[in-house]
Amino acid sequence: MTPEFGSPTHREADDDAHTSTVVHVSGEIDLHHAGELENLITTALSDAQPSTKIVVDLSNSSFCDSAGLNALIRAREAALRTGHTLSLAAPSHQMLRLLELTGTAALFPLQPAVDS
Repeated sequence: MTPEFGSPTHREADDDAHTSTVVHVSGEIDLHHAGELENLITTALSDAQPSTKIVVDLSNSSFCDSAGLNALIRAREAALRTGHTLSLAAPSHQMLRLLELTGTAALFPLQPAVDS
């Protein structure tokens, strides 16, 4: 399945006064598509105001391999360098297992699905 990466959307977070930028992902995040996701998150970071939370909505993503995970880790590091946080929304069971097996689960705040 070919992923579809939507343009980042901005919305007010429900829990506080900070703005969240949501990056919607659909399909597989694999070797062939990880760079596209990383570029989209990098763009979202460069467009974001200070303290904006970057949320990667994985509710429609079916698979992530090591290339996809590495792209997310690099994006997280970029987010931290620029004063942002990067969280994962609605990761699949497979994604949760990948995070657990690689010891990277603690790197990403997790949250439920993002309201559309």
